Amino acid sequence: MDSQHRWPPESAAELFVECADTLVAGFDLVEFLIRLCERCAGVLDVDAAGLVLADPQDRLQVMAASSESVRQLELLQIESGQGPCLDCHRAGAPVVISDLAEDGGRWPRFTPAAREAGFAAVHALPMRYHDQVIGAMNLFAGTPGGLHPDSVRIAQALTDVATIGLLQHRERTGQAAMIDQLHTAVSSRVVIEQAKGMLAERFGLAPDQAFRLLRRHARDHNRRLTELAGAVVSGRDDLPRPGHGTR
Repeated sequence: MDSQHRWPPESAAELFVECADTLVAGFDLVEFLIRLCERCAGVLDVDAAGLVLADPQDRLQVMAASSESVRQLELLQIESGQGPCLDCHRAGAPVVISDLAEDGGRWPRFTPAAREAGFAAVHALPMRYHDQVIGAMNLFAGTPGGLHPDSVRIAQALTDVATIGLLQHRERTGQAAMIDQLHTAVSSRVVIEQAKGMLAERFGLAPDQAFRLLRRHARDHNRRLTELAGAVVSGRDDLPRPGHGTR
């Protein structure tokens, strides 16, 4: 993360417009969170992003990641019970590690895995709903250093947008509605992972390739990602074998 890097203001503005366009009736929440991670990695001075949400039992679940390696890192944090996203969620405050090489053994399983994946710094931001923390956005960089203050403000604002996305289209207010939204989001992500695994095995694809195939088919046929994933898992839809370009 380069503290001197300044991303173009117009890029950030376009990202907010895209988020606003996504939060309309019938929007696909999981697809929105995935796109948000990808756009954050592309616009901010970071190399990758991931997002975790707490399920109704307050257990963190991986909801979105800009790459398969980041998804695996998020899963490792949850499985090992250690890492920046867990600390961020527990404390409800940002967690900043500008140089993982100087982490000092804070996360003995996460830090070596993150460095092996090519990351040197991480910045975790809380997803808040009033006084409740419902998850965290994790930003990864391949070089040491802190985020530029402007990037921190934009990243937190985008994380807030993601939280608002979870609350869209509610017909009632209160804790019960929030739990319903989280349950639906987590369940949808599970179905997408199942469909991705089935496509990877069927066509001999890497997980990232299978996921791109699923998303591209959904976009090309104007279908919601979660709906298509459910059809693939149930056997109601059979995607065509991908061409060489998918690999």
